[in-house]
Amino acid sequence: MPPPTSPKTRLDVALVARGLFESRARATAAVKAGHVQVNGQVMTRAAHATDPEAEIKVSGAGHNYMSRGGLKLAHGLDVFGYDPAGKRAIDLGASTGGFTDVLLKRGAAHVYAVDVGHDQLHPDLRADPRVSNLEGVNARGLTRDQISASPEDLPEDRLDCLVCDVSFIRLSLVLPPAMALLGRGGWMVALIKPQFEAGRAAIGKNGVVSDAGVHARVCDDFVAWFAETFPDWQYAEIIPSPIVGPQGNKEFLFGARAPD
Repeated sequence: MPPPTSPKTRLDVALVARGLFESRARATAAVKAGHVQVNGQVMTRAAHATDPEAEIKVSGAGHNYMSRGGLKLAHGLDVFGYDPAGKRAIDLGASTGGFTDVLLKRGAAHVYAVDVGHDQLHPDLRADPRVSNLEGVNARGLTRDQISASPEDLPEDRLDCLVCDVSFIRLSLVLPPAMALLGRGGWMVALIKPQFEAGRAAIGKNGVVSDAGVHARVCDDFVAWFAETFPDWQYAEIIPSPIVGPQGNKEFLFGARAPD
């Protein structure tokens, strides 16, 4: 007998289950507006029977997050199987809060939103008691004191997960201080941007890295660095971002988990 297959679900239900929308009503509206693709094809029927393994993409005009970048993290969490519910998280390169917003929508207990800039975090997130707005903080020099209200308890004060979306700097320069704050069993998701990792010689017109060979080299180099720097961590895989970055740059998501 062939192995049993998972039942298909309505497209609007699948969109909510994957955390792409808060409600079926919003999901249905996005579908009818032509903002949702299933396996590369635009679907306009909310009742479309959707395979649980189907690739679903939502265009920027139809997403339910505070920024378009939220779609990237949501996709990574789904593929890697990471659940931020009840977790204390840190968001490096928070900017307007696209990643922070996703974490909160998926039940994170608290998010430390770190960014070297000022006055970027969305007002709704600034006002949210679950968010600590660490603006003007350079992640390269991040310390545990900056994320703890009780410095005397720092040895036990660990974070559960880390997400990262930074620009104009390599991940290898910003990740180590924050990674040191994660406890056992913690996990991380980082957005790899070849345009900031490959070097000037590999960047083409309008700041775009279009060479697939460069993409592969950047990803391989990052994995090698990560494995050497954090040998006890188990990384999941590298997957393409569901949407492109600025100027059409292809980006990638990397996930890893600390030992229990």
